[in-house]
Amino acid sequence: MKDVNFIKPTGMDSLGRKFALVVFLAIVTAGFVIGYAVILLQEANEFEQQQIALKHSAANHALQLNKNFLQKEQKAIAANQVISRSLSLASLSGATTMKAAADGSIRVQDDYSGAFVAAQNYNTRVAALFDKTDLLWQQLSPLMLQEFFNFYFISKEQFIRISPADWALQVSSEHDFNQDLFYNIVTPEQNPARQPRWTPLYYDNIWKKWMTSLIIPVYVNDEFVGVTGTDFILQDILAMLPRQEGRHSMIFDSQGQIISSARQFLRTDPPMNTPLQAGETSADSLSQYARQYAANPRQIMQAQALVPEKLIATDVVERADWYLSVYVDKADIATAFSSVRSRLVLVFTAVALLVALFLQLVIYHFILKRINRLSGAISRLSRGDLEQVQLDTQNDEIGLLNQAFGRMSDEISTLVSGLNARIEEKEQAERSARKLSKAVSFSSSGIVLTDQLLRIEYANPFLTEMIGTTTEQIQLQPLGTLFAEEMHHVAEEIQQTLAERQHWRGDMLLQHAERQLWVSLAIAPIRDEKGGISNYVCAMQDISFIKQSQKKMEQLAYYDVLTGLANRSYFRDQLRKAIAMSHRGYYSFALLYFDLDEFKRINDTLGHDAGDELLKEVAKRLISRLREEDTIARLGGDEFAVILSGITDRGQASSIAANLQQAFAAPVKLGNHEVSISASIGITVAPEDASEEELLLKHADLAMYEAKARGKNTFHFFSHDLNEAANERLLIENQLREAIREHQFLLYYQPKIDIRDNSIVGYETLLRWLRPDNTLVPPLRFIGVAESTGLIVQIGEWIIWEACRFLSRQHSRGHNVTLSINLSVRQFKDDNLPEIVERILLRTGANPAFLIFEITESMLMGDTDAAINQLNQLKRLGVSLSIDDFGTGYSSLSYLKRFPVDELKIDRSFVKDIPDDRNDMDIVAAIIAMAQKMNLRVVAEGVETAEQVEFLRKNACYQVQGYYFSMPLAEQELSRLNYVVNS
Repeated sequence: MKDVNFIKPTGMDSLGRKFALVVFLAIVTAGFVIGYAVILLQEANEFEQQQIALKHSAANHALQLNKNFLQKEQKAIAANQVISRSLSLASLSGATTMKAAADGSIRVQDDYSGAFVAAQNYNTRVAALFDKTDLLWQQLSPLMLQEFFNFYFISKEQFIRISPADWALQVSSEHDFNQDLFYNIVTPEQNPARQPRWTPLYYDNIWKKWMTSLIIPVYVNDEFVGVTGTDFILQDILAMLPRQEGRHSMIFDSQGQIISSARQFLRTDPPMNTPLQAGETSADSLSQYARQYAANPRQIMQAQALVPEKLIATDVVERADWYLSVYVDKADIATAFSSVRSRLVLVFTAVALLVALFLQLVIYHFILKRINRLSGAISRLSRGDLEQVQLDTQNDEIGLLNQAFGRMSDEISTLVSGLNARIEEKEQAERSARKLSKAVSFSSSGIVLTDQLLRIEYANPFLTEMIGTTTEQIQLQPLGTLFAEEMHHVAEEIQQTLAERQHWRGDMLLQHAERQLWVSLAIAPIRDEKGGISNYVCAMQDISFIKQSQKKMEQLAYYDVLTGLANRSYFRDQLRKAIAMSHRGYYSFALLYFDLDEFKRINDTLGHDAGDELLKEVAKRLISRLREEDTIARLGGDEFAVILSGITDRGQASSIAANLQQAFAAPVKLGNHEVSISASIGITVAPEDASEEELLLKHADLAMYEAKARGKNTFHFFSHDLNEAANERLLIENQLREAIREHQFLLYYQPKIDIRDNSIVGYETLLRWLRPDNTLVPPLRFIGVAESTGLIVQIGEWIIWEACRFLSRQHSRGHNVTLSINLSVRQFKDDNLPEIVERILLRTGANPAFLIFEITESMLMGDTDAAINQLNQLKRLGVSLSIDDFGTGYSSLSYLKRFPVDELKIDRSFVKDIPDDRNDMDIVAAIIAMAQKMNLRVVAEGVETAEQVEFLRKNACYQVQGYYFSMPLAEQELSRLNYVVNS
């Protein structure tokens, strides 16, 4: 049944397109009117919702800030009451024993606070205040500093006790507290009600910060004796302001000055007590709003009218007499609606277009298309085309017309279609027969036709050419004559299968004369009209190449390409079989793991080709010394494994292992080079040591690494001690990772003493690990694990951070000391080390001139050029470099001259036997003399006796460290040392 071709109306001649255009214009117009009305209502509603949200936000944050001020007042009042009670119970008279400093001041400092008074104001009353406030501040300052930046007491005699101590140590001896805003605001003249007062914002040029202070008067027996004060930093107050994308906030005082946008606090260093002057905001209308609102908070609408471009809400912070405002730009909200308008235009246009197209298609499909098809069918029939035309037969007017035309067309076409069908069938049968004959003759598969007894009746040319014969030679021969002799049993199976299922498929080896090839053979029956089998057709496809490929794949799958030994997969299969046999009690066996010593060095020096030749030679030697029943495999790289069958005791395994090591005794010729080789062998015996595959492999691996640790070129049997050591190492590694996460590490500091005046000139940083159960883990137990796992790099970076912070704290206290940090091998070889050190120095503010990195001699050997480059990178940062444990390593003077080092540290092993060992004394004296000639500092470690100190002094080694002076201490314990700190 054919379709009908017809001519469609074009352009606006189509009725469907005219109707669709009218509908499109109507929908677009109505949609625009309704859409814009909805958007205007939504925009007004959004402004109202935003105003409500801003009001809630301002109220909540103002309440939070107010509570914060109130909590601070309550805590400060409680501390003030404690001080008032303590002073009222104490006798305010003491001995004037303190001496004035050169600047005319008396200052003291401890771990909790510092105190200051000008010498001319020092009397018995002030002396009593020194002692009494010292004890009070030890109790109060830890609690007060949790809430405030600082905590202080100022007496009317111009005495101050403050924590932290820095302010008392830096204030000028001529400072007059009566001029300070944070003192005179609560004097009896200014505060007769004796109430706590918050100061206006001002600048403290000692703390270098803008702040407001909570000042509370102290009365003892109704006498004004001074004030207590705590400071609240401006930057901390501003940090409490709400932060939310799209919303802004500001604080202004009761005069309408905007505090949160002040610029004066950015000045470098204004004078003490400088009040904070507010600057202008980016939009001047906000300043007008602040002044209007502060002048009359009840006239909110008048104030909001000054910022018509914003939505703004304000609430009061009563404790500070401030106002907090939260606002958004109306333009930001309107922007969102502008994008909605654009999308609305697109949506309505798209909807209108789709509806118009839909209507045009409906009209065309249900009316115009059907009329056009009927017109085309009539035209075809008028030209004599009798083929039936496909028309719809729906029960509407056009459908009934189509049905009438269809009946007429059927009657005409039926008359001639019969004859045409018979002619076509005959021609088709003849074409099919010719195609089948050509397909069989020229097929790329071997085709054989047999009778029902499998005697060959026909063979196509491809088959005869494939097996090298002619059709006449195999005509009427049984099909089995084509099969190879070893496949005759398969021929019997074919007869039986055909009798049962009438078809057979499988692989077959053909042979004719001297030629053999594998084919994929398929036999299927040909049935006659009655359904009986008249013939069989046999199709043969040459698969010789596939068989050869399978054989090669098996070789690649189970054997190492380079050495010809079994590979890891085959070895694991054989190991599983050996384990299964041992489970049945048949025999025991030993598993040997080999690893060639120094193979990487040979590979890197002579090249990979030489390395491959060495592996081939090793494989030959091992094969020559093993039995046929043993399995040897190359597991990868320079690792080999052997399964020794029938091993009854360790003595047998030892003999074979020793014999295998003899295979490596003779050197190997690699091109023009002769190299000596050796191997480390790990041995485990099954089922004595284990009876599981993974455990045996693990045990052999542990034993091999133990053999390497014992000097290489040996063999070692697995023992449970090795397993325990490995488990302990894994436990320590896991605990180290936990320690890094949980910050369980501490730094201790051992002082360096200048024995000329017994002053502390520096410290050495030492790592300590404090477990959660308060047990200290010895460094010797975990440093090696951290080094081998790479965790030492992360720990080392943490040490540098903490040490630099410590150094900055020491310098801020006026202590002119150096700090030494030990670098690990992994850390020193890290290319990122200079970048890390530079970043830490910038972040902590530590002076690099006082920072010393200690490295050992062994770390500088090997790739000396890379070591020198790393040292130069560190020196560029301004730090000093020291060679630790000097004299115990290479001690090469030629290398020492090339390295940019500044200091030598004499190892404690040379110092500990002075003065009993003359050799050690001569060595130490020589090292000192050499260092002095090379303009290097020299430091002696491990000094524990007065005799050692005297010997070093006589030999001009003046910097020492050791238990004679002090053991390593935590930072908070350093103040207890009885030595003067260099300043």
